[in-house]
Order: sequence, then C-alpha cells, then structure tokens
Amino acid sequence: MDSDLSAAFSDRVRAAAADKRALRLRGGGSKDFYGNEPRGELLDTRGHSGIVAYEPTELVVSARCGTPLAELESVLSAQGQYLPFEPPHFGAGATVGGCVAAGLSGPRRANAGALRDFVLGLKIIDGRGALLGFGGQVMKNVAGYDLSRLLAGSLGTLGLILEVSLKVMPRPRAELTVSLELPQARALESLNRWAGQPLPVSASAWSDGDLRLRLSGAQSAIRAAAEKLGGEPMPADAAARFWEEIREQSAPFFAGETPLWRLSLPPHAPQVELPGAQLIEWGGALRWLKSSAEAATVRAAAARAGGHATLFRAADKAAGAFAPLPPAGARLHRELKQVFDPAGIFNPGRLYPEF
Repeated sequence: MDSDLSAAFSDRVRAAAADKRALRLRGGGSKDFYGNEPRGELLDTRGHSGIVAYEPTELVVSARCGTPLAELESVLSAQGQYLPFEPPHFGAGATVGGCVAAGLSGPRRANAGALRDFVLGLKIIDGRGALLGFGGQVMKNVAGYDLSRLLAGSLGTLGLILEVSLKVMPRPRAELTVSLELPQARALESLNRWAGQPLPVSASAWSDGDLRLRLSGAQSAIRAAAEKLGGEPMPADAAARFWEEIREQSAPFFAGETPLWRLSLPPHAPQVELPGAQLIEWGGALRWLKSSAEAATVRAAAARAGGHATLFRAADKAAGAFAPLPPAGARLHRELKQVFDPAGIFNPGRLYPEF
C-alpha cells in the first residue's frame, strides 16, 4: 500500500510540475505557523506512515514521513532510547516528516546537537517526480555534499520527504534540574563559564531572573555538579513538566499574541537590549523575544550581536519570517531550488518569497 502511495505521490508531483501548480506539502499541520504563509494545493503525507526498520543495538531507526512523532518516540522509549535533539511537536498531529522538514530542536540541542546532526539518510521525491535516496543508515556524504542534512529544515521547499533514517541514543541514567536566582547578565556570564567545564548540563533556560539547569548522566556526576553549581533542586515531576513546556512553548512566557522572535546568537553575546520579555536557552545561543518592536530594529540588534532573528510566531509576517539573505546566500538557495524543484512547485514562498 505504501509503495502504491509513493507512486501516487510521484504521479501527482509530475502532473503539478507539468501544469506549474504549487503544492503545499503537509503532515499533521502542527507547524503551519512556522515560516511564511503556506500556499498551494494540499498534498497530505499522513497516509504514508509506519516504522520501516529499527535496530536498538545499532541506535538507528527508519520511519516514513507520515508516522506520528509521538508513536516513534513511544517505540524508542520502550527500548530505553530517545531522540536526543528533543524535537518540539507543537500539536498532537506532529509527524516525522514535518519534524525533519522544520528542522527544529528542543532544549537539549546545545548539549546533544541539532536535528540535522542525527539525520543519517533520506528518501525524497523531487520536483520532477523522481524518487531519490541520500545517505543511508551510516553517516556519509553524497558526492561531497551532505544532502540529507541539507534537506533538514528546508520546510519542504526542495522535495517531499518520504522516509528518514535517524540516529537515536540511550536515555540518560539520571537527571536533576536545579533553579538559581540570577539576573540576565550574570546568568549569561555563568552559562559561558560553565560551558568550558566538564559539567553534565543538558539544558538551560533563563527567564525573569530564574535560571534552570538540567543535569543528565550518572548519579555520581550529577551529585558532584549539583554541589558545585548550587541552587534549589526541583522535584522530578515538576522538572519534567517544565522542560516539556519549554520544548512545546506551552510555558506562561509563550502565552499571548505578542510577536515571538527567535534570536540565534553566539553564546558569548552580551545581553541584547530590546523592548519586551526574553527567555534564553542553549547556554545563551537561543534567545526568545516577545516584542512588538519593528522587524528592522530586532534584526539589526541581532546582527550587531553576531547573529540573526527569525519571526517565529506572529499574526502578521509581512516583514518575512526569516532574515533576508545576503546575495551569495540567495544565489545558492536559487541554485538548489532549481536543481531539486525546477518548476518551483514545492511550498513556494515558505522560506523566502522569491522561491
């Protein structure tokens, strides 16, 4: 049935390319808010689901695009394993394909790595309707380019992801979250200092004078780190809820209609002076900003700090979700789009208006 569905997808893509009809590639739709406004004729991928292969001893799992992310995580959990990049779901309908296409990582990203670092291989349908495979179940490149990782975060603009192979990891033996009262400047200085020390910090989150640190690993290492760091230990259940709320953006900080910006900065960047509330993750490298400031003001501040700003959630995204590309970057994006999707039918405008 799934091979028939793959063939049906290919036929539909070929027909759309011939007619130059835009296709809106979509799984559960839990990340429709992310990027620019989705448009085009809906191509629903949820029917193409199921875990194709899972070798717990090899730490590799392969799943079809429409597989519910919660289902995959449940199967891994039964074997004491997990996705180390902690992908956000943002809704019960989240799928594996949408997870990879969005390329988003959760609180553990600074310690474990980004989603793209765990993509071993992909099968996709390109804009000509051809079935292509990249990578496999070992980490390798294709003709010098790591195309599997390139497709992660492309928001479906380069191809329809059919199947993905991911590296998984054993769950930490133990975890403990501690809370410390620190102003933002001191929290940033402390996070950067601790980053250079052998501490088992797997996640951090600062907001409104409160810094939470999650420690993961062996009990002895956690005890030693907790004694060194100080702070107030959180009950395990409360800590688990806290990190889930950070990952899923259901924490009180994220409530309301104020535009939410995602500032990607060097961890050592000083406090960014912008109007609005901030929540800082990834040891200072990810700074969430709730602000009604002009897009140009936010992006200029991020650039001065050595990074860039994404308009993550907003009712009005006329300013564009992503920071404008420099000429060389725009040229590279156009060339990639031409190679993978010459008719420009896949999720047009989702990343940038011109492609």
